[in-house]
Amino acid sequence: MSSFFSIDSPFYKFMNRLLDMLKLNVMWLLCSGVAAKFIIEGIIVLAGFGSYRVFSWIPLLLIGPATTAAFSITLRMVDEEEGYIAKPFLKAYRENFKDGMILGVITLIAVYALYLDFQFYGAAKKIGYSTTGYLIIGIVAGFLAYMHIAYAFALQARYENSIINTMRNSYSIQMKYFPKTIFLFVVLLVEYFVITFSATTKLLGILVGPACVFLTISGFAGQAFRLIENENEERENQTEDTDEETEEVYEDTDESDEEEEIDSDETTEEYLEENDSED
Repeated sequence: MSSFFSIDSPFYKFMNRLLDMLKLNVMWLLCSGVAAKFIIEGIIVLAGFGSYRVFSWIPLLLIGPATTAAFSITLRMVDEEEGYIAKPFLKAYRENFKDGMILGVITLIAVYALYLDFQFYGAAKKIGYSTTGYLIIGIVAGFLAYMHIAYAFALQARYENSIINTMRNSYSIQMKYFPKTIFLFVVLLVEYFVITFSATTKLLGILVGPACVFLTISGFAGQAFRLIENENEERENQTEDTDEETEEVYEDTDESDEEEEIDSDETTEEYLEENDSED
């Protein structure tokens, strides 16, 4: 029984990880502006200014830096690196504030554009208009948004790069490992339906939902990052070996050239000596 509660037991590790997830989720809710958004919206509605609810979305400008910081923690969890939550989170939040905010705004615009498209789709369906165009646009745009954004925050948390290159790399990695991309999409759908299944699961979703999503994406992204890093290391090693072989070839060539020059000089001296003796 004592081993069940020891620090090396699976139960202890699970509870420790669950506590870390709760801490991370709270940090994300506070720093992303999500909590502030609902508080401000509630105050505006209670004050009777419901038409100004749009201003409650302003705090969501912080969602990008907070998400990047959260991924810096979950990527560390995936790598089995133990440590604190709050201090590394805030450090990553400050370091990625500018780029994270830009990436967050791009994500919000993409999500809102998809929302509008499906709103138009629903409205067209109600009045009997053709919905095929809206449906195709929504599916294609949703696919492209998912491919460019799903790994973008994890990439931003792990590597230094421009926003455009980060999103391109997200697309390239997901295309490179496309079966895993589909599997990740299915897993995220399952998580969404589980979280929204009932009032109880919605409460659990508020407590750990975003952190679970970040950890899930980090599991797939971390594996892809390691594979690519290993490929790059092997390529660099092969390049170094090739350079060494090339240098050895050049050295051998130089030595042979020197030997040929020496032989040529000796031959010339012998020829001159023979001519002198004849004279």
